[in-house]
Amino acid sequence: MRLDKFLKISRLIKRRTLAKEACDAGKIIVNGKPAKASDRVQEGDQITINFANREIKVKVINSGLDLVNPKPEDLYERLN
Repeated sequence: MRLDKFLKISRLIKRRTLAKEACDAGKIIVNGKPAKASDRVQEGDQITINFANREIKVKVINSGLDLVNPKPEDLYERLN
């Protein structure tokens, strides 16, 4: 699944366009590298999101492709 779509369905970022803008601004890091919105998310990936006043680190449990109407706790695990 695309990174911007994953961020939206996991409810880490409200809208897909905001997720794309955050990727373009370099605020999203996947496995230690700056990520593009079109990068693929796989199980085991670590995603770091740098907001203005905080940083969120999560580990992907399920990419969400096989789930219907997934809940955030089914998709990722918070690391901090």
